[in-house]
Amino acid sequence: MSIWGKVIGGVAGFAIGGPLGALAGALAGHAVDSAKRIRRLMPDIEQKRAAFTAAVVVLAAKMAKADGTVTRAEIDAFKTIFRIPGQDMGEVGRLFDEARKDATGYEPYAEQIAELFRGHPAVLEGLLAALFHIAKADGVIHPAEREYLNRVAEIFGFGPDRFARIDAGHAGPDGGDPYEILGVAKDAPEAEIKAAWRKLTRENHPDRLVAEGLPQEFVDLANEKMATINVAYDRIAKSRGFK
Repeated sequence: MSIWGKVIGGVAGFAIGGPLGALAGALAGHAVDSAKRIRRLMPDIEQKRAAFTAAVVVLAAKMAKADGTVTRAEIDAFKTIFRIPGQDMGEVGRLFDEARKDATGYEPYAEQIAELFRGHPAVLEGLLAALFHIAKADGVIHPAEREYLNRVAEIFGFGPDRFARIDAGHAGPDGGDPYEILGVAKDAPEAEIKAAWRKLTRENHPDRLVAEGLPQEFVDLANEKMATINVAYDRIAKSRGFK
């Protein structure tokens, strides 16, 4: 069964419960018994991947509600990230629409996924990266979307400095301030810059993110982020004269 079959079949709901599980499980309908059987056969990592994927759908829907408008570019970005099979598109759309209509604020969903991946900040940063990718798809991040992203980052345990680094990383490899992308001061010594670069490349390596619970669909985003980190380091190294 694909990751989408697990999400829309209610497996994510049975895997983690809580507000996220209730929303995902509510759409399972007659598939509930089947989902229970599937869950018993699923490794824990697969349950987490299903939960992570459901969380991105729900939080993306809540973000769309933040500025009141869902653009075609945002929908296309969503489809690009997930590569949803045609046969599952309708059901995923139902989950997205249900999350948008749900009166519950986004905070309980963000809090639950933060607890699920406590101790795995790179996974949470991957989720936030997906939300940034969708928000910027129409060429601009609306102030309400930025406020939403900032609040989700706070719930995930990211302080202002880390949020600024993540934000800078979404200006493109050549668009952001390379020091902000690496999270170092402009007068940081060479050793500190190299240490920050190594730490970021280690934390954000696509293979590690998949091993920690990110679905395969997020590998492309991880590769894009790695490219941005490496370009930022190269820009600083070239300007400062070190390798």
